[in-house]
Amino acid sequence: MRSFLIIGFLTLMMFDTASQIGFKLVGTDLQAPQLSIDWILRVISDKWTYLSIAGYIGAFIVWMTMLKRVPVGPAFAGSHLHLVSVLSICYLYFHELLSAVQILGSLLITAGIALLAVTETDDEKAPTSS
Repeated sequence: MRSFLIIGFLTLMMFDTASQIGFKLVGTDLQAPQLSIDWILRVISDKWTYLSIAGYIGAFIVWMTMLKRVPVGPAFAGSHLHLVSVLSICYLYFHELLSAVQILGSLLITAGIALLAVTETDDEKAPTSS
């Protein structure tokens, strides 16, 4: 079960991160939004749009699969790991500056998820059947 959780959360994080980075790249390519058919066609034809769509579809499938086997509390907390990965990628590859609040928030998210993982009891790990 533990390996399922680790693989599941890492896969979910990968898909969520891909969709958010895809949105960033679409926004960078297209610049300011406009209410025009030309702009909408550029969005539809941009390759990064499809990364975002694939990321959302993948995240949805992984999320639904995980909810069948994982308690909602830890699953919901773990689903926010992509916030940390997106901030890290934006810092490393797009050279965006991170504020102290963003760094603190990332540390708190990571610590909270780690705390949930460590304190989860065997009763909580096993799915209940009704």
